[in-house]
Amino acid sequence: MAKLKITQVRSKIGGKRKQHDSLRSLGLGRIGKAVVRDDRPEVRGQINVVAHLVTVEEVSE
Repeated sequence: MAKLKITQVRSKIGGKRKQHDSLRSLGLGRIGKAVVRDDRPEVRGQINVVAHLVTVEEVSE
């Protein structure tokens, strides 16, 4: 299964509750933090909510 590397590049300050919750469930919370997650529909949906706050790269493993 493909993996996604998600890096937070902007602050969550001023965001809506749904954006805060999506960042937390992805495992992010501060600028510069990166996590690797499976490329699943649930994760893609969370990324769509905070797309303006994160960058996403595909990682091959």
